Amino acid sequence: MSELTLYTNPMSRGRIARWMLEEIGEPYNVEILDFGPPMKNDEYCAINPMGKVPALRHGSHVVTEAAAICAYLADTFPQAGLAPRPEERADYYRWMFFAAGPVEAALTNHALGLEPPAEKSRMVGYGTYTSVLDALEKAVSRHPYIAGERFTAADVYVGSQVSWGLGFGTLEPRPAFTAYAQRLKQRQALARANELDDAAAQSMKKASS
Repeated sequence: MSELTLYTNPMSRGRIARWMLEEIGEPYNVEILDFGPPMKNDEYCAINPMGKVPALRHGSHVVTEAAAICAYLADTFPQAGLAPRPEERADYYRWMFFAAGPVEAALTNHALGLEPPAEKSRMVGYGTYTSVLDALEKAVSRHPYIAGERFTAADVYVGSQVSWGLGFGTLEPRPAFTAYAQRLKQRQALARANELDDAAAQSMKKASS
């Protein structure tokens, strides 16, 4: 039995972790949780006290937060070739965590209509929605992939943020974003992950109807 177990919901950020697991090519188990009480009970909160997905159990270790799961799997399974090489590390860490922090916050607040007043933008970690998009556009334009010439785990996370933002309309469809997302669509692991999550979502829908 695999030592890797993903706790997820196919309509959540757990899709990022599923994609990463498909990229590393190791066997894993999946526990799909409904939103609400199943994620808030004592059993699951012992795994993730936030009562949210995704969470990854690897033997006796637990990792939460999608960006952390991507980084952990890349480091733990180096044979997959998704961890950064020395010359890639700065951009790898810089942009993965930029996406997990400023991009995530800016896009979420923008979608909710929570725009900080201009005179208080310095109080917000990301500054403004536009400044975040400008920085992200430069990042995805410098190389074919976020850390350089090859695909890494950082592209799983950054690429998910870009693709979801484009899909849900929270990210302006700038040419650099659409070109980057299109490159990532060619990943076979992404296609497998989407197929698995889409099937799981359909099963959940049928079960609840």
